[in-house]
Amino acid sequence: MQAAPVRATAIPSFTTALRAVESLLMSGGQRTARRNAWTSVLEDRRRAKDRIETQRVLDRTVTIRP
Repeated sequence: MQAAPVRATAIPSFTTALRAVESLLMSGGQRTARRNAWTSVLEDRRRAKDRIETQRVLDRTVTIRP
């Protein structure tokens, strides 16, 4: 007797599920605007991180040289 084949269905990630709900609730333009805004937030965070790192390097350079 042979076992029945098992079908593996991937459980959607939280992000995938959230995007599905988002697409049902929002029109395309709102969705695009929201994603653009989030991309801007992430880019601002990256730039802030870069500024902090640059400031640390400059501070170390100043303390090394008298």
